[in-house]
Amino acid sequence: MRSSILVRQGDFHLLIDTSTDMRQQCLARKIRRIDAVLYTHHHADHVHGIDELRSFNFFNKTTTPCYGSASTLQDIRTKFSYIFDSNVQVGGGLPKLILNEINGETFSLGDIAVTPLDIEHGGLTITAYRLNDIAYVTDCSGIPEKTREQLMGLDLLIINALGFEPHPTHFCLSQALDAIEDLKPKRALLTHINHKFDHDKLSAELPENVELAYDGLRLQIP
Repeated sequence: MRSSILVRQGDFHLLIDTSTDMRQQCLARKIRRIDAVLYTHHHADHVHGIDELRSFNFFNKTTTPCYGSASTLQDIRTKFSYIFDSNVQVGGGLPKLILNEINGETFSLGDIAVTPLDIEHGGLTITAYRLNDIAYVTDCSGIPEKTREQLMGLDLLIINALGFEPHPTHFCLSQALDAIEDLKPKRALLTHINHKFDHDKLSAELPENVELAYDGLRLQIP
């Protein structure tokens, strides 16, 4: 999913970010259940699909727990105040969400151990997540030393590589590859990439354990 991933562990479905085209992606991939949402930060391409959670509330008869940093949740409350204001007319229905503030401590969702990690996104501090031995690191322009230590020993690292040229708020390709070389995951996927990458050509040039991600990619993790 664009600017987003869905992690399934047994019957538990964990979504990271509600991207702008969440509805189309869920319909195309026949995703019928979301049990919880982790938010990395408040930018539009990561949160503006939030209203689509309403359908999952309706069909699964559930309220969706959502997790994020204090600043991310505050921005969500401000941008989407109608969801959380009890005086707003419901109309066709509103998402039923419970916002939970994370504090850097590991917590469990289903059988997934979730560790929030601080990363740099230009001048912002946003959240990456380690999920058991998988990590999702998007919109990253810098990895603090404490987070670097927590990203060691991964089976899979998913990390952004926006383009070929340096960028003030995102790793470029060379920076992402440097991070992968430093962290030494068994496998790495490059995500949040732009249209300047020739997928086939670049794939042939990447290190053996590094691949380009794409919309609809499915992985089976042992």
